[in-house]
Amino acid sequence: MLDRLSLVMILVVTVVGLLIHVYAVRYMAGDPGLARFFGCMTLFVAAMLVLVLASDLLCLFIGWEGVGLCSYLLIGFWYDSPANTAAARKAFLMTR
Repeated sequence: MLDRLSLVMILVVTVVGLLIHVYAVRYMAGDPGLARFFGCMTLFVAAMLVLVLASDLLCLFIGWEGVGLCSYLLIGFWYDSPANTAAARKAFLMTR
């Protein structure tokens, strides 16, 4: 559903997502998981846009689950550290 509030939220989500992508290009330079990170980040922005534009409960659920899954993947991005994996699990359970 497209109204004034959703247009503002689309603008907020895309601008913040763009700024994060621009910052992450330099921050993640040389990381072997660069493509995985940008894939997860782009999927996160897409899920947020689905959540913002949802006009029914099914679309809202799909957007919410997408945001939860992407949060899990991004928080646990460096899965070598046990603290990161524990935080990712905690975030995944909290979005349920």
